Amino acid sequence: MLLPITNKIYSLSKPILLVLTVVCITQYVFGQSTGRKVININQGWSFHKENSSIITQVTIPHTWNAIDVMDDEPGYYRGIGWYKKKLALKSEWKNKKISLYFEGANQETTVYLNGKKVGSHIGGYTAFTVPLSGLKFNGTDEITVKVDNSFNENIAPLTADFTFFGGMYRNVSLVVLNPIHFEDNQYASKGVYVHTTNVSKTTAEVIVNGNLMNSSANTDLTIRTILTDATGKKINEAKAAVRSTLNKRIPFTLSAIKVSNPILWSPEKPYLYQAITQLVNKAGKVLDEVKVPVGLRFFSFDADKGFFLNGMPYKLIGTSRHQDFAGMGNAVPTALQVKDVELLKDMGGNFLRVAHYPQDQAVLDACDRMGILASVEIPIVNEITESKAFYTNCKTMQLEMIKQNYNHPSVIIWAYMNEVLLRMKFGNEPERKLKYLANIEKLAQSLEDLTRKTDPTRYTMMSNHGDVNGYIKAGLVKIPMLVGWNLYQGWYGGKSEDFGPNLDKIHQQIPDKPLLVTEFGADIDPRIHSFAPVRFDKSLEYGMLYHQIYIAAILKRPFVAGAAVWNLADFNSETRDETMPHINNKGLLTLDRQPKNTYYLYKANFQTKPYLKIGDGSWKVRGGIATSNEHTLTQPLQVISNTDTVELFVNGKSLGKKGVNERVSNWDVSFNNGKNEIKAVSFAGRVKLEDVTTLNFNLQPLALTNLETPFTAMNILLGSQRQFVDEQKHEIWLPSQSYKPGSWGSVGGEAFKIKNSSRQSYGSDKNIRGTFNDPIYQTQLIGLESYQLDVPKGKYEVTMHFAELMGNGIQSVLPYNLDSLIAVNKEVPPQRVFDVYLNDKLVIKNINLAATYGVANSVQKKFECSVADDKGIQILFKSIKGKAVLNALQVKKIN
Repeated sequence: MLLPITNKIYSLSKPILLVLTVVCITQYVFGQSTGRKVININQGWSFHKENSSIITQVTIPHTWNAIDVMDDEPGYYRGIGWYKKKLALKSEWKNKKISLYFEGANQETTVYLNGKKVGSHIGGYTAFTVPLSGLKFNGTDEITVKVDNSFNENIAPLTADFTFFGGMYRNVSLVVLNPIHFEDNQYASKGVYVHTTNVSKTTAEVIVNGNLMNSSANTDLTIRTILTDATGKKINEAKAAVRSTLNKRIPFTLSAIKVSNPILWSPEKPYLYQAITQLVNKAGKVLDEVKVPVGLRFFSFDADKGFFLNGMPYKLIGTSRHQDFAGMGNAVPTALQVKDVELLKDMGGNFLRVAHYPQDQAVLDACDRMGILASVEIPIVNEITESKAFYTNCKTMQLEMIKQNYNHPSVIIWAYMNEVLLRMKFGNEPERKLKYLANIEKLAQSLEDLTRKTDPTRYTMMSNHGDVNGYIKAGLVKIPMLVGWNLYQGWYGGKSEDFGPNLDKIHQQIPDKPLLVTEFGADIDPRIHSFAPVRFDKSLEYGMLYHQIYIAAILKRPFVAGAAVWNLADFNSETRDETMPHINNKGLLTLDRQPKNTYYLYKANFQTKPYLKIGDGSWKVRGGIATSNEHTLTQPLQVISNTDTVELFVNGKSLGKKGVNERVSNWDVSFNNGKNEIKAVSFAGRVKLEDVTTLNFNLQPLALTNLETPFTAMNILLGSQRQFVDEQKHEIWLPSQSYKPGSWGSVGGEAFKIKNSSRQSYGSDKNIRGTFNDPIYQTQLIGLESYQLDVPKGKYEVTMHFAELMGNGIQSVLPYNLDSLIAVNKEVPPQRVFDVYLNDKLVIKNINLAATYGVANSVQKKFECSVADDKGIQILFKSIKGKAVLNALQVKKIN
């Protein structure tokens, strides 16, 4: 079970735009009263779950799953929640059109006004509008919102490696409009759409179209769009006269607005023009106004040469992103959403895959401003339902996504399926399986046709897992304009070195289709370290090696148009076990957005400023076992940089200079017991770079009776090859060793390993109940005879840690294995019964972990003992039935 993380709330200062009148500069100044009012109503809601009498006061954004997705009980509340709020309405609004605007509620929503149903919405990741009719304007108007995140076979996503948080988890507003206004009443956009065409380095055109609604009277109107530059200076305009008919939607398209010598939008210079579209009556009054940012850019994809932006080759490098945050679930304030984009930009990223669903408008707003190119997709993940309702809902989601995000110049790709063959149905029914595949292909083609018709200015994409032949045979590769591949060689299967050759093979199989790597990554638990890293050990060191290999392979191949790390940050996936239960740890940042070494690696590779970082600087508590009677221990340390050479100082002494290879300089450092001051220095031209950190090193002496390094405490992991840092107690847990006279270690036994497993070479990643520090219990020695510690005379506290790791259907392969390995190894809990003696005293009798405590439950047994001779501490294990086990051991001197 994962320890709750302290949330960090970021305060972001917002730039203030000052509109100035300057002599000889023509600026277009707009009136403040434009008829469109958007009032935030996040405050003052009451909430209760269905069939619950507990009513709480909440502020939107809100989810009812922020806590229960992190507990030890499998599953989380998927059901109905009810929200209520009284509306404070002004009397002058009686002749206005008033609507509720929900930016997101998951996943079925029904809205009531004064007890009467007034609207509903299906889907958890797009906005929707509910018109309010029958308002009383007397202070008694009450809104009731029913939100349901129950499983529904007709609503995507059906299954996924992320959590389906329930609630009104994005902002909700009251929108007040004049009777005549811009609107898309079906897809919850503002009703004005802006795109660019014929863009080049010398000229560009801006096209504006949309819809207006009239609930007043037949009248003559003027629609005009003024294009201004970033300072507010008018560039050009277009306008048209329209005859507005009562109670009818009037579509319009204005003539092209021409721009000479445009300033092109790019990640390096995200220059934004602005299109202000106004609805004006005969008296010159502005009835409605919509402002849209405009980025003038042109782009293309080539199957052999990759991506081109504004006529130049341009490698897309970035991440995917989930929207949840530590302690908040998906109910995340705008400032933190924007902070994610800032972190991506600061890393040197230029691309964001908004996955696996449309996200808060603030995210794409930030992409527009900061210069991050983006793809957006709807959540058809893993599988489909073969029903008309499912197909209809998917098409509606696609249209809502496109219409609501159409005006973002950062968006270059619309996508609609992710790993849709991962959970294949009808595996034992060949004919039925073929029909299922045909229905997936049919749905994909209909979404492709719909997308191209709705927005022909952008590309389309599907993202597939590593079963390349399966997607080709299913006819899915030929449908979209781009194909994304989610590739995990070296994680879910194979070796990391297989990644590059696999890319070459895919390109050879599908030579006419532009290719992106839309996912790649390895789980990194920042508390785990290993000097002999192996696949699935979750260590920082394995993750660094993995990403170095992937970065090199991506940059080497021009046909790889782009790549998105999975993921920007760790995210919640309630069904996962792992070393941090319920968390997918593939992020470059933790769930509360603290950088891992891999984030620094990408920063050194892709941001353009000189950069230097002691890579293990966040590993504040280190330790190791002395190999001799020396008072120091040599361990590796990395410095991450985009310079050529680095000089390293340890405790004031220079270790010399070393070259930087693949953005990393590797050092062997002799650490003293206690504090160690580390400083890295480098130069980029005449600019001096410096990074410093203090590391606390816990040196365990070879001989525990060493008087110069007296024994105080030891935390030992049995059957493990990795270190674990308890960040709350600032403790380091070290892997055990075999006993040597005068030292300490185990006698007999073998490391636990899941039989017939293609996963880690030792241990389990089962969720261990009753602890926050699962890795302490996820390894063990089986069949050990004893554990000996040759400590000096004194009084000691000995804590033995146990957990039964066999049973409850331990799986040999993750359910999200993207290399199509599907073997499952179910284990029956063994009948192991044993006694434990501490210095010849029976302290645990007939312990049966599975029968007494159950499988995967943490068990601690704490004892005190006195050592009055030279025999130290001896723990004997006597098996009565089966083999004895021990997962971890703590020994602390208490006098």
